[in-house]
Amino acid sequence: MRIAIDAMGGDLAPQAPVEGALAAAKEWPDTELLLVGKPDAINPFLGSGKPSNVTIVEASDKIESDDEPVRAVRRKPNASMVVAGRMVKEGGADAMISAGNTGALMAVGLLVLGRMKGIERPGLTSVLPSVDKAGVLALDLGANMDAKPEHLLNYALMGSMYRQKVHGMAKPRVGLLNVGTEAAKGNELSKAAFELLSAAPIQFIGNVEARDVLERRCDVLVCDGFAGNILLKAMEGAAETLFNVLRTELTSSLRSKLAAAALRPNFRRVRLMMDYKEHNGAPLLGVNGLVVKSHGSSDAASTRHAIRQARMAINNGLIPALAEEFDGK
Repeated sequence: MRIAIDAMGGDLAPQAPVEGALAAAKEWPDTELLLVGKPDAINPFLGSGKPSNVTIVEASDKIESDDEPVRAVRRKPNASMVVAGRMVKEGGADAMISAGNTGALMAVGLLVLGRMKGIERPGLTSVLPSVDKAGVLALDLGANMDAKPEHLLNYALMGSMYRQKVHGMAKPRVGLLNVGTEAAKGNELSKAAFELLSAAPIQFIGNVEARDVLERRCDVLVCDGFAGNILLKAMEGAAETLFNVLRTELTSSLRSKLAAAALRPNFRRVRLMMDYKEHNGAPLLGVNGLVVKSHGSSDAASTRHAIRQARMAINNGLIPALAEEFDGK
């Protein structure tokens, strides 16, 4: 398989995507990783032992974080993100990954790859951590700030299939993010979506409150992009703050330091379970190709995790399965 990586996108580019690709190339020698960007910027981070399955694809421009998404995609045809999208469109790559401008990546999905038949609004999805380590697949996490009930129905169907194809769940439980569990709770969007999801060919369990997500009350969490992005950022911030408070407390005295040393393996396991970077890689579902959004602050390890997500989706035929499911709807 071939995966195109936007080497110029993200806060830590090009170092993070290049080093992440090098680590992934050694771990998965059957995968060809295509670093898309400016060779002069990429080469310093390749070192002398570049794996044979890592290739540079030249792109003379890049999309900045503050660029207006649609205008940038149209006016910068040689930007690394756009070139990577074209490679997927033309069959030169099986997937693309970018940690760059989220709006621009959405525009690449719509303008370069095009919407999948039967899908009006694609959605960003990612696995949120849970205490049992199985995680909760949530979508939309920020691709669309305004949604219709029909969009949430699409997200439910795509999320359910993702869990089946990629994670091997026979009958994933689908929940709707809401302010209460009662069917009558929520705004007009939530109420209308509840009716649609109740009649859909999925295992819909009803409304799920944000406080229950970590307990994995459902396997797929459906939400509009505005609420979903707030949920995601709140969880990331809460986890990071908790770890910082613990770090301060556990280094405040000799007794605390000794206790911390004894419990270090336990704390490390908890951090790995709750760290959003360990769950990096959000596929943009609903476009004609596999597009994976990497976190803007992704480091090399996060980039490797995004590559792993892309490999899993490719190996399990996610995009062809979605296209077949929605064809004619």
